Amino acid sequence: MILELARPVALLGCILSLLGVFRAAFLEPGSDVEQRLTGSLGPLLLAIGIALAGGLIFQAGSHDRAGHSTSLIDAFPMRIFLWSIAGMLLLFLLSWYLEAHCIFYRDLRS
Repeated sequence: MILELARPVALLGCILSLLGVFRAAFLEPGSDVEQRLTGSLGPLLLAIGIALAGGLIFQAGSHDRAGHSTSLIDAFPMRIFLWSIAGMLLLFLLSWYLEAHCIFYRDLRS
């Protein structure tokens, strides 16, 4: 009974912690790339802990067809975490490249 209630709470916690990582990495106004990188490490560590806890909750009581316990990486919160972090890393590197090598504004002083 408690496990069925803990799974949606763990999943919601994982998603909200990833939202915090996204906010720290991309939505901080007036900060450069290095400040965004260091500012997103704290929410990233928190998201790792919440995803691991959610993965352990989802792993408890779940078995594959042969009766063996499934691995932690196959748990749904861990899959969401890994795919989200991979996408955010790709977007972060793309934004770092575009900020360094492309100019998207017009100089209004001339």
